[in-house]
Amino acid sequence: MSTWIVRIMDYDERLLRAVILQRRPVLDRVMRAVTHLADWPVSVTLALALSFGAVPSLQGAGQRAALTLLSAHLLVEVLKRVFSRERPQLGTGMAWLVTVPDRFSFPSGHATAAMSIAAPVALALGWPWSLAVVGVAVAVGISRCYLGVHYPGDVAAGWALSLLTLAGVVAVGG
Repeated sequence: MSTWIVRIMDYDERLLRAVILQRRPVLDRVMRAVTHLADWPVSVTLALALSFGAVPSLQGAGQRAALTLLSAHLLVEVLKRVFSRERPQLGTGMAWLVTVPDRFSFPSGHATAAMSIAAPVALALGWPWSLAVVGVAVAVGISRCYLGVHYPGDVAAGWALSLLTLAGVVAVGG
């Protein structure tokens, strides 16, 4: 493994530990709730509701969100198997605070799903609502690290993947 990959992985582990050391009982509950905003039943329902006009002014954004979510999810599943990065192995006295859908960590499916919906909606809303919507997606990503199930790099890769997928959706006329 090249030295730059080792350095990135070392930094990723140190940053994860710094986040986990911030755990507090009240934050544990908040982060569990936040992370579930990107569970597949919630994200799929939200994307479909928006795409079918639950909020008429956001129907186009909802359609882009649904297409981005679907495409990015397929890419996440492929990339998880290509990279096969194991989830974080936490130190003694630390544990994952939620159950995980699979053993692979890279990229974060929850971070990808949250940003896949947030980005197209944010583009349609404009300031200041766009900041709030993207803030929720960022909180979902942070929650994945806080809960101990993803490295920060997994989350950043998920966000990047969703934004690149959205760019592709927009480029093909979605």
